[in-house]
Amino acid sequence: MDQIETILTEISSVLKESNTQDVDMIVKELGNGNRIFVIGEGRSGLMSKSFAMRLMHLDAEVYVIGETITPAISAGDVLIAVSGSGNTKSVIWTAEKAQSIGCPVIAVTTDTESELASYASLILHVPAATKYRKEGEQATIQPLGSLFDQCAHILFDHICLTYANSKEISNEQAFLKHSNME
Repeated sequence: MDQIETILTEISSVLKESNTQDVDMIVKELGNGNRIFVIGEGRSGLMSKSFAMRLMHLDAEVYVIGETITPAISAGDVLIAVSGSGNTKSVIWTAEKAQSIGCPVIAVTTDTESELASYASLILHVPAATKYRKEGEQATIQPLGSLFDQCAHILFDHICLTYANSKEISNEQAFLKHSNME
């Protein structure tokens, strides 16, 4: 039980340092966009896909970059690019491309000075440890980028809750979009 308490303390510490006021700006940007696209690699990619699924439940038109049914991104769409380090090449390339065609880019990263952040119109700073364990990062008992992934997931759920409230989407309405093939 001590490890669970330590993990929860670590998550709480990071979330207290995150600027959750940025969530309102992110939700506004998502609401202004035509469609929402997400990208991330590895576990950040899994957090991105989870976020995309929740947004779909909330009636957003959302796509995951790299999936076979993902259409071309266009001006007026929004990209959410997730990379703990802010240095994941495929995520950076996608953010650069999206910005070049007129899409707002929302970067979710630990490093507000990273290359990914340089392409972002909004940054959701998640001040957690990454797999690189750079000086000044939050200490963690967890391996690799686990703390970043956990905190990103919670912040994404916070964004979804705020998004649902702004669109007046109830749990019952979201449930209608939930898979019925189980």
